[in-house]
Amino acid sequence: MDMLRRRARHLRNNATDAERHLWLFLRKRNLAGHRFRRQMPLAGYIADFVCPALKLIVELDGGQYLEQADYDAQRTEVLEALGYRVLRYWNDDVLVRTGDVLEDILRAVSQNNGTPPQPSPSPAAKGRG
Repeated sequence: MDMLRRRARHLRNNATDAERHLWLFLRKRNLAGHRFRRQMPLAGYIADFVCPALKLIVELDGGQYLEQADYDAQRTEVLEALGYRVLRYWNDDVLVRTGDVLEDILRAVSQNNGTPPQPSPSPAAKGRG
């Protein structure tokens, strides 16, 4: 296994609280039926969450963001040149304003997909009914 894939596996196994939280809503096609992958190697980088079918990337930024802003800007430029749309959110926003973040991602999904957004039930609500 190459170094980048090994690093992606390590990141999946050691996700931040915000990454684990958002993954509850993106996994198993929970968001409008679209498949997301987490910690996906792409163009020499590792993207936090990727919907390959829509060429949509969701990146989460923590406290270290200011220290690596130039690196992230370069990475975004490379990924956008490949046709990906990159959305960025602060970890804090994912944890505190989850609904707002999900609505924004859903808007981006519907723009890429050409279909109106569908509400995504919370993981807890899926077991009811």
